[in-house]
Amino acid sequence: MLNWLNSKIKTLRSLNSKDLNKLDKSIENKLDKYIFKRLNNLKDSKKFVISWLSLVFLIIILLLGQNYFLSSYYQKLEPVAGGVYNEGILGTFTTVNPIYATSSVDTSMARLIFSGLFKYSNNNQLVGDLASNYSVNSKGTVYTVNLRPNLFWQDNQPLTSKDVVFTFNLIKNPDAQSPLFTSWQGVSVQAEGPSKIIFTLKDPLASFPTQLTTGILPYHILSNIPVSELRSASFNTTRPIGTGPFEFQSVSVSGNSPTNAIEQIYLKPFSRYIDGKAKLMQFVVNAYASKDAMIKAFEAGQLNGIEGLVSVPKKISQMKNIVLHNLILTAGVYVFFKTTGPILSDVNIRTALVESANVSGIIKNLGYLTRQVNEPLLEGQLAYNPKYKEPSYNLTNANNILTQDGWILAKDGLRYKNNQPLSFNLLVSNNSEYLKVAKELKAYWSKIGVDLNIINLDQADFNNALQTHQYDSILYGISIGTDPDVFIYWDSSQASITSATHLNLSEYSNSMADESLEEGRTRLNPLLRVIKYEGFLQAWQKDLPALGLYQPRNLYITNGPLYGLTNSEINSSAGRLNNVNNWEIDESKVTDN
Repeated sequence: MLNWLNSKIKTLRSLNSKDLNKLDKSIENKLDKYIFKRLNNLKDSKKFVISWLSLVFLIIILLLGQNYFLSSYYQKLEPVAGGVYNEGILGTFTTVNPIYATSSVDTSMARLIFSGLFKYSNNNQLVGDLASNYSVNSKGTVYTVNLRPNLFWQDNQPLTSKDVVFTFNLIKNPDAQSPLFTSWQGVSVQAEGPSKIIFTLKDPLASFPTQLTTGILPYHILSNIPVSELRSASFNTTRPIGTGPFEFQSVSVSGNSPTNAIEQIYLKPFSRYIDGKAKLMQFVVNAYASKDAMIKAFEAGQLNGIEGLVSVPKKISQMKNIVLHNLILTAGVYVFFKTTGPILSDVNIRTALVESANVSGIIKNLGYLTRQVNEPLLEGQLAYNPKYKEPSYNLTNANNILTQDGWILAKDGLRYKNNQPLSFNLLVSNNSEYLKVAKELKAYWSKIGVDLNIINLDQADFNNALQTHQYDSILYGISIGTDPDVFIYWDSSQASITSATHLNLSEYSNSMADESLEEGRTRLNPLLRVIKYEGFLQAWQKDLPALGLYQPRNLYITNGPLYGLTNSEINSSAGRLNNVNNWEIDESKVTDN
């Protein structure tokens, strides 16, 4: 290599000036031809390349935009598991124990944490919960219930028939002071092996399975607590163990007085729940003593749903994302006429009152769709028969009935008989919907010369008057449920203050109705039950101890959609939780195939 370089140097040195000039010029020509002229071409190429790159970039942007808009067209939001659900309930939390729970807050808590032998489905049909099935003997006095396999408490201990027997024997024990005590007298409960329970009744009762929805309690935790001390046990408020879809985490209380207290109960999904782990990540029950505080929290977006309002507040109705769930209750709102009173003991007056009340007009003004109640059973219920519904609206006929009964219409617009005005009181709780209905009834009845005095009481005083029957008539909603056994509301034995329930609010007495009610509840065959209840319906239509109005609703308001909550009939406010383990609030976009 070194020798080659030396030879080239010698060659260059041997060139004269003329040869060097030629070489220099040749190099310049080569540089101009192959370098500088091509640099000019490169500038033109650069413009060309930039133009194409810009076009490609624009096409990419358009394609991305098209894909975005098309994806929103072909994709839809679907619910996904997760999320924290905050529910506001009007009321106070006192116990989660299902054998004591009566208020909306307590029954909701019991439903979330505990499971019964049976429960109600989304279609409000009685189905197995802890129980897989049941059978009944031909006399209707022995019910045999079989438990599902692999049942566990939330502390991972197995649930057996021993827990079931323990629970119902607690209810039957007067020292436990359970409000369910009266409904379990005369029922024997025994275990037959770890998964079979035998219920023996003194008399047949077709509706008995509906009593088996009460939450079951753990024997291994509560058996060592004296029965008389059970009501105050910490298990009921801070250390509950159940088998329901959610298990207890913690509880906190805020507020400086009972009137503005807020109780927050934190729950998490129970991983071994028999129907599958709940889809929500957490469920928080917020119990508000103040209605205004709960409404304010919902308006601020602190709550996903609220329970306990009768109507929709104006500010909430103006919110963009709210969803109203009108959950119609298997209950009936009636005006109960005290048939033992001085005025309403007259069937002619009761008939005139029924025929002068435009019930369809009252329902139209409720603000929500519901069914009319026109007899002691609900439309669609077993044994309901439209043949025996109450008389329809007929103002002319109502006036004629009163005139023929000796009630004379005076110049002051009232009717009189023996110098006594046709006047009576109507007791109403402090409920905006019921007050509105009462005022409409007053207007209707004034057209036939009746002076109605509306007495509006707060809840405590109303409950006292209800229990003692201190009224001429009362506007009230009774829970009927899915079974047609309405014995406690209409049998004459339930009118006395010494009766177990004292829920015959009309103090109605009719021997044919009593016999029919007794026979209807003791027959297992559905067709035979329909036949047996016909006598009761016929007597009720003739006597009209009450004015049937409508099925009330349970108003549930959510901030945005709540997947899993179905707008079907429910038996109580806690019935909204029938499918709570499938509730979802989080959403995700998925392609619509």
